[in-house]
Amino acid sequence: MTRSTARDYIFLSIGALLQALAMRLFLVPASLASGGVSGLAQIINFYTHWPIGLMVLLGNLPIFLVGWRYLGGPRFAMRTAFAIFLFSVFTDLLKFFLPVNGITQDLALNALYGGVVSGAGFGLVYKGRGTSGGSDVLARYLNHKWGISLSQSYFITDALIMFLAGISFSWENALYALVMLYVSGIAAETVSEGESVIRTALIITQHPQLVADQIMHDLERGVTLLSARGGYTGSERTVLYCVISRAEVSQLKTLIFEVDAEAFMVIGTAHEALGEGFKSFTET
Repeated sequence: MTRSTARDYIFLSIGALLQALAMRLFLVPASLASGGVSGLAQIINFYTHWPIGLMVLLGNLPIFLVGWRYLGGPRFAMRTAFAIFLFSVFTDLLKFFLPVNGITQDLALNALYGGVVSGAGFGLVYKGRGTSGGSDVLARYLNHKWGISLSQSYFITDALIMFLAGISFSWENALYALVMLYVSGIAAETVSEGESVIRTALIITQHPQLVADQIMHDLERGVTLLSARGGYTGSERTVLYCVISRAEVSQLKTLIFEVDAEAFMVIGTAHEALGEGFKSFTET
């Protein structure tokens, strides 16, 4: 295991722990449903008292089996599986060590701090080159299979969970849960890659076609090859340009380093991306 790999798994472990802490200290005591599979597990637990962590693990299993190949290759899929497993274990274990009623009964405080802590956890998981499973895997699968944009996929899954939460808990709790999801998203972006969701990459490498092929295969992102000339050397070269999500930046760095350790890359932020794989023009 390399130092980089060890660092990734440390990020994944801490991230999973923070998500579980948010679940047990803020979300479950206040009946605030998180998004995706964990939110559905909370709702089922409300009626059946089945362990939330175990349901998260079992609920992610079929989604993971269907969509693992859309996670950017086996190593990233393994990181996602590791993060899901730890989150499930931590969620059920922490139940025996933390107060059942959480820290506060105030819905606003639970929504705010639950969003910050869970979002920080998500951000660390992204930094560890993994995903949180559930909605992340399903969104990528829907995008690849039926061309549904990632933003639409997240909206569909989270909207369904919030609707069920409103029926199960209360509509007031569902509204606070939406606030929590928004805060969580901001926190996750800030911890992982900054405030902007969209990233642009300019890559100069001695192996442009090989790098382009790897990006298109592993990340399933389009790549544009631009003809350029070095200002100092005057030599002709090819510059690669691609647009990715903030969760894919770490994967892109690793991919390029493995192909060409001498490559030069600039990562920029973009306000919005329209087209295949991102928001459609009809959404603007």
